[in-house]
Formats: sequence, C-alpha cells, structure tokens
Amino acid sequence: MERKLLIVGCSFAVIAVILGALGAHALEKVLEPQQLKSFETGVRYQLFHAIALIAFSQVSILTDSSKGILLYLFAIGIVLFSFSIYGLSVSKWLKISLKFLGPITPLGGLSLISGWFFALWKIISHNSINN
Repeated sequence: MERKLLIVGCSFAVIAVILGALGAHALEKVLEPQQLKSFETGVRYQLFHAIALIAFSQVSILTDSSKGILLYLFAIGIVLFSFSIYGLSVSKWLKISLKFLGPITPLGGLSLISGWFFALWKIISHNSINN
C-alpha cells in the first residue's frame, strides 16, 4: 500500500505542478482574474493532498487498510474537487458549458474532509504497546 500511495501522490503532484505552470504562464492571458484564482485553488488543494498521500504512506501506525481508505478518499476528493474547478474555470474560455460540475465540487471537498477526519480518528484511536 505504501507504494500505491507514493505513486498516486507523486502522480497528482506532477499534474499539479504542470497545471500550476499552465495557469501561471498561459491561462493568465486568457482567463479572468476570478477564474484564474479558482484554477489556482484547485491546483493548491491538489498539491496539498498529493503531499499528504506521500506523507501518509510513511505513517507506520496506519494499517494498509487505513492507508487504502485514505488513498481512495483523497484521490476521489482531488478528482471531484480540483478537476471540477479546472473545468469550471476554463469553460468560458473553451466556450462550453460545464455548469453540471458545480455540484460536484462540494462532493470532492467532502471526500477530502472525510479523509482528514478518518486519518485523525485512526491516529487518535491507535493503541500502541509503546504508549
């Protein structure tokens, strides 16, 4: 499970850096300031959670099962939250309606929040012989 978290975390991090560069160098010329700000929010949340996946891969008090649940909650959250924001941010520029993505964004946020609550619960409830 450690390897899966590292692969997924690094993959999301690479994508976030590429999209961040795209936003900073190409999209700033075509998006309105609010759209660019939203796009940057998607990148920031994606990168934070990519790093979190990498970090959680190394937390020894979490079982592989718990790490798997975190992987799914964060991956689903990143896709629903960040990628829906990307779509909404560029939809006007692309001249396509992606309004259906609006209700998807909060579901992604809920998945990310659930991941953090789950991690907190597992860490607090961990009983170690060393405690």
